[in-house]
Amino acid sequence: MKLLKTFQHYGYANQIGPGVYDIHSPRVPGGEEIQKRLGAMLQFLPDSLLFVNPDCGLKTRGWKETEASLVNLVNAAKWARQQYP
Repeated sequence: MKLLKTFQHYGYANQIGPGVYDIHSPRVPGGEEIQKRLGAMLQFLPDSLLFVNPDCGLKTRGWKETEASLVNLVNAAKWARQQYP
């Protein structure tokens, strides 16, 4: 999040996909948790520049936790599109 303040300060104009959760943990992030992070990111970046991503590749995670995490991520992205049109 600290880096996003720098992007805002210098007027970064390219698209960016900062990670919204840590894939190195087997913990599945809840939808509200991801929504909160997206809301915080949108304080610094225009919605037209923000892409919703996990923080890294998912190859270290099992299918069950990957699918559950991505369902929550997609639902949070849909929520953000409704909240920040």
